[in-house]
Amino acid sequence: METKNYVETYNRDRNVIDFNESEGSLPFGDSSIKDDELAVNLEAEEKVTPFVIFLTTAAAVSGLLFGLDTGIISGALVEMDDAFDKPLTDTYKELITSATTLGALISALSAGIVADLVGRRWALTGADIFFTVGAIVQACAQGVWTMIAGRFILGIGVGWASCVAPLYIGELSPTRLRGRLVTVNGAFLTFGQVIAYAIGAAFANVDDGWRYMVGLCAVPSGLQLVALHWLPESPRFLLSRGKDDAAIKVLSRIYPYINQEDMKAKLHVLQQGVKESLEISRQVPLYKRIVKMFTEPVVLKVTVIACGLQAFQQLSGFNTLMYYSSTLFAQIGFDQPTATGLIVSGTNFLGTLFALKYIDVIGRRRIMLISAPMLVVSLTFASICFHFLTLETDGQFVDGHSYPKVWSALVLVAIVLYVLFYAVGLGNVPWQQGELFTLEYRGIGTSLATSMNWSCNLLISLTYLSLINKITAAGAFGFYAGLCFLGTVFVIVCYPDLTKLSLEEVQDVFAGKGFRDARRRAEIMRKSKSEVLYRLHEKEGGLAPDSPDE
Repeated sequence: METKNYVETYNRDRNVIDFNESEGSLPFGDSSIKDDELAVNLEAEEKVTPFVIFLTTAAAVSGLLFGLDTGIISGALVEMDDAFDKPLTDTYKELITSATTLGALISALSAGIVADLVGRRWALTGADIFFTVGAIVQACAQGVWTMIAGRFILGIGVGWASCVAPLYIGELSPTRLRGRLVTVNGAFLTFGQVIAYAIGAAFANVDDGWRYMVGLCAVPSGLQLVALHWLPESPRFLLSRGKDDAAIKVLSRIYPYINQEDMKAKLHVLQQGVKESLEISRQVPLYKRIVKMFTEPVVLKVTVIACGLQAFQQLSGFNTLMYYSSTLFAQIGFDQPTATGLIVSGTNFLGTLFALKYIDVIGRRRIMLISAPMLVVSLTFASICFHFLTLETDGQFVDGHSYPKVWSALVLVAIVLYVLFYAVGLGNVPWQQGELFTLEYRGIGTSLATSMNWSCNLLISLTYLSLINKITAAGAFGFYAGLCFLGTVFVIVCYPDLTKLSLEEVQDVFAGKGFRDARRRAEIMRKSKSEVLYRLHEKEGGLAPDSPDE
């Protein structure tokens, strides 16, 4: 193969890493396999086919469902004050909001295991069924506890989908586009929030309009159920079940432009990885693999990173804005709180579109190092604005009080800045979690990380209103700023940049001693691979994907 001379640079740099490691560290594997993988990357990894667009879009409807729910409940809470047999106190509002989170937390614990047992596609099918049933129960609810039950059922679907959809998209994506395609799920989530606020504004003055709001959530889940009929299973899952022919058919649709020789090389790389994972799965039972995630140094590192990023995402306080933004804007004097919330959700959507375009260009780590510090700045700014906004009311929100319009406007500006920088990085990067784990740990690992997300989400949504009442809005947003500062330190210390590395190559990054070593390995591998691909493109007349200096 003509690529051999250029690939030697990549292999030589990888060997330097091995030479500097202590005895017993994991090797980088068969270099001939890596050579063939690089050739396949050269010829096919940059091309997005209509089939890849279809499967990504259909799977990303799961993100749309999640976004619809978080946006819809914000507007619905404002409209359902007198809808039930009991007054809708802050406690009931927190329970209604948190019921979905609790359902998602419980289901997320099993989502990855279910996906490993029945396949990614069937797991998404189950999620749609729960989501549809939950939406119908909410729309028909006559009491507070029925509403809470509907929210809980819907949460089971949300939990499964939030774990499995990014995993499914990541396993079906070409390596060099994996970050962008997984981010499509996040883009759909934020677009769902925009639609939700638009629906909320449309039904704000309609009798029982909130029932239409929550009931309409059943429509996209029904459409996804139909679309899933035409989606294939993940090639890696098919190979793990011995269905090599079916896996080849799926790969040929993902990579229709590569020749037969390179298709064999691509298949060989996947088969090797699946074979190793299956051997480990046979030798190590499920419960022992769970234990290894907390005791095996290599697996522990990726578990800490995946769970840490998901915890950071939720402890930043973002979903409190999605759940309670309409309530918050009503309290500080905006006449159209749901319409004002549309500004926030629209900003989130635009920021996610930026991430969609540039996450694989800027890189996961770099984009997080932009996003995280700016969250600290914007939340601190919001805290200051809330302080001066509520000076006359001792930090509390008082119904009927006329707050200074200047400070109300500045609160909105601070929140918009916060949402923008959240969407650019922290809102999307943690959902790249599937790339961190090898196949035998991927289902368990993504379940654990997603459960961490929902656990922190539950904590934040259950305490937000109470926190504001006890330490004021200024104190609450200052508290979230402090948590974001800790998250920023975590990213700096622990998170390596895995951009443009294949799922198989990612595992080599964590074979060393600690987080610093992982960052070093990732940087060497990315730079070497980028230079090799750049030279290959120049030689073969293709479009150079990156400058070797990046």
